[in-house]
Amino acid sequence: MPENDEPPVKLSLPLEFQQDVFRELREEDELLVLARGLGLLRIVTNLLHSYDAAGNNLIVLVGADDRENGWIGEALAEHAAISGSPKCRGLSLVNTDSMSVTTREKIYARGGILSITSRILIVDYLSGLLDPATVTGMVVLHADRVAATSTEAFIVRIFRQKNKTGFLKAFSDSPESFVTGFSPLATMMRNLFLRKPSLYPRFHVTVAKSLEGRRKAEVIELEVPMTDGMREIQNAVLECVEVSIGELKKANTGLEMEDWNLDSALHKNFDTIVRRQLDPVWHRTSFRTRQIVRDLTLLRGILHYLLTYDPANFLKYLDTVLAASRPPPGSTRQNQSPWLFLDAAHTIFDTAKRRVYTGKLNDANVGKSTNGVPDSLHPVLEELPKWALLGEILEEIERDVYFNPQPQDESNGTILIMCGDRGTCAQIREYLQSMHVMPDEAEEDEYGVPGNGKPSGKAMMRRRLRNYLLWRKDFVRASSSLFQENEKYINGTVDPRQQANRGRAPPNKRRRIRGGSAAASAPTRTASGAVYIAGDKDSHVQSLLADLAPTEAEAQQKGEIAADPLEDMDDYYELYEMKDLIVVHPYDGDMDEHVLEEVKPRYVIMYEPDAAFIRRVEVYRSSHGNRQVRVYFMYYGGSVEEQRYLSAVRREKDAFTKLIRERGNMALTFTHDTAGLDPQESFLRTVNTRIAGGGRLAATAEPPRVVVDVREFRSSLPSLCHGRNMIVIPCMLTVGDYVLTPNICIERKSVKDLIQSFQSGRLYHQAESMLQHYKNPMLLIEFDAQKSFTLEPFTDLSNSAAAASMQGSDLQSKLVLLCLAFPRLRIIWSSSPYQTAEIFEELKKQQEEPDPIKAVSIGLETGEDPEQRTFNQLPQDMLRAVPGVTSKNITRLILEMGSIQEIANAEEEELSRFIGAEAGRQIYRFFNRSVFDD
Repeated sequence: MPENDEPPVKLSLPLEFQQDVFRELREEDELLVLARGLGLLRIVTNLLHSYDAAGNNLIVLVGADDRENGWIGEALAEHAAISGSPKCRGLSLVNTDSMSVTTREKIYARGGILSITSRILIVDYLSGLLDPATVTGMVVLHADRVAATSTEAFIVRIFRQKNKTGFLKAFSDSPESFVTGFSPLATMMRNLFLRKPSLYPRFHVTVAKSLEGRRKAEVIELEVPMTDGMREIQNAVLECVEVSIGELKKANTGLEMEDWNLDSALHKNFDTIVRRQLDPVWHRTSFRTRQIVRDLTLLRGILHYLLTYDPANFLKYLDTVLAASRPPPGSTRQNQSPWLFLDAAHTIFDTAKRRVYTGKLNDANVGKSTNGVPDSLHPVLEELPKWALLGEILEEIERDVYFNPQPQDESNGTILIMCGDRGTCAQIREYLQSMHVMPDEAEEDEYGVPGNGKPSGKAMMRRRLRNYLLWRKDFVRASSSLFQENEKYINGTVDPRQQANRGRAPPNKRRRIRGGSAAASAPTRTASGAVYIAGDKDSHVQSLLADLAPTEAEAQQKGEIAADPLEDMDDYYELYEMKDLIVVHPYDGDMDEHVLEEVKPRYVIMYEPDAAFIRRVEVYRSSHGNRQVRVYFMYYGGSVEEQRYLSAVRREKDAFTKLIRERGNMALTFTHDTAGLDPQESFLRTVNTRIAGGGRLAATAEPPRVVVDVREFRSSLPSLCHGRNMIVIPCMLTVGDYVLTPNICIERKSVKDLIQSFQSGRLYHQAESMLQHYKNPMLLIEFDAQKSFTLEPFTDLSNSAAAASMQGSDLQSKLVLLCLAFPRLRIIWSSSPYQTAEIFEELKKQQEEPDPIKAVSIGLETGEDPEQRTFNQLPQDMLRAVPGVTSKNITRLILEMGSIQEIANAEEEELSRFIGAEAGRQIYRFFNRSVFDD
């Protein structure tokens, strides 16, 4: 690419390592793996702007989600406004199926930077709507998601086959995804058709130099000790997790369980790791094993909520967990979760209650005391330790602002508090509003009385306690009556008339009556008690209107209300200064960079640890030398929160270390040129073995062709078919999903889709349509490559083994009925999409290629015989058994004759006129032969 001849573009990359990365990307194609928080989207945006400013380019952006599209589009618009280049066109989105083909074609012809969803792009590539040769280059985001079977890998393969000169850049900020499997980096490079990987961890020399210079952010690390109750609950939950993992290891001894330990259980993807290893044998695992897998997710959630929920809401959550884990009436102890019978489970529930109150709770007495708390309870109201520290930090900041205003600083002086989620943000906002208020137990005041100036969450906790007690009263009543109501409905003891009367108003309540009803004309009384008749309606209405007429004072008041107070808004409202604001915001990935740039905070309080956000603050501080930033980093010492943070940092560092080692040992990564057929395959396709001996061999060197429904590009099968040197032609098919030959049509179903199709009856109509139009209709049942090749895992929709086996037999019986209803329908069982591609290749050997135009027209009610597509399948099968009826004349026979009865009663001359003399004579003799003849 003649990139060096392009005019220089003004960039917004102030740091040295960002400029180095940009220069590398402009010079050659590569895969960039960057540590989280170092500004990946900023680098991508500057790269796209450099191509956009050059003009006459068509750049395709793949893999961006809606938020990233918004970020990139806004950044490109800002760059264009700053540079003033008339060639900049910004970002265009092609992300909806409702966009017509004509509209997409105009967008492609106009050029610029286009963000296209993967499914639309691959269909437009294959259909020729967008020629890959006209694309200047392609940018792939989230390269860690590009697997061999992904649509993105399919797109890159098509692009490289037809475009050898266009650039290709891939980006990722998830290095942990590149270290699983054998030679993962080399495999990823092969999927992306790239040769050079570029790695930029946090410990990279240039990165460290850029972030640790004179403009380094000031970080104050604050370790918060947990309370005794929190520590007891955490230890008890960890004990339950450890016991559950031990039970899993005992029950599944043949699996790879190196990562099944307590440290790995703290990670977000631990459930996925366990389930992925158990999936191939999931149908053989016991009910106890499946329950333990679900319990691990629940226990890990309890660990998280222990540190984020206030004690009252945490106790409420545990009450729901206990109620959900309670077995239904009549069940045995074995149906409960095993961890509930441990002593640690009793510690969890008992300690959680003691953090909120002590004493005996009688649900019937809730709300009878003056302050909403029964006299039998003694409120404990333990506060989260971070609340008090947060109040102290805010006081310290207030003193620092007063004594050190720093007018030369360009930051707004805003205080930014970052949290893990929106629920924690709401909790902090409520605490900040009431931390200087002390509860008055003698009154029912919502906020209490002013405190002594020391931050405290007592007022908020007392309010949370009252809410919990009211909630518990309704919750206990609802949970206790749930099974009773169900039993009443099942036994039929509920009177339907009582249920019907529930929706009506009580007899002593008045309801509105329309004026045209009979009740509207009945006698009624006025306000004075006099009876009037409907005939006096006009006079009565006039008197009512006179009574309702506003007085002079009311009219004046109404005029004052109607006045617009916003006319003199400056007299009533004023804007807060940014230095007086406290912004509470949840972590939001790359969007946090926008928050820092817009808020320009001087003080940042990280209420929960996040390694990526620390780097974002470092990049922000290093990028703006005239802005001071002080970061308060809070975490619970010796907690799961600290372990997760340290483990995440360690895993990222180890991942980069492995990638650097593999890159050093990796030979040159060659890309595969699959533009043409393999020579041996081309020779084998030249020989047509169907011709009898002595005949001339037919030369059919054209590559195999498969017509695919456009909705099937959500799966990986079209990509695998293309990888086996088949030409994939996307079309909007009415009948079937894949057309391999003029006679072979295939309807593909995953097992879950198969179950849904049976339930809705859709599969019956699909099979009927295929039998009507194709000689060899087939149903493909495709399984996941990572799961067992059996139907049993999909029967795990009930806790009862009997119900599961009943559902499994029901699915098999439906398949048998389908085969009995359509004897010509063939069923293909495939263990994975890889095997399906091999099956397709075998089915197409020595067969004619399908016609896409004919495949699209099949099933459409067009032409001179619109009723041809609405025939019943059963009469057609009966008619095919009649001598003289063939596949060539059955359609004409059905169109000319209305039913089998008409065919049986027709004369030989009439039949011969439609289908020929010989066929007509055979049909006539069949229906008119006497069964009593010897």
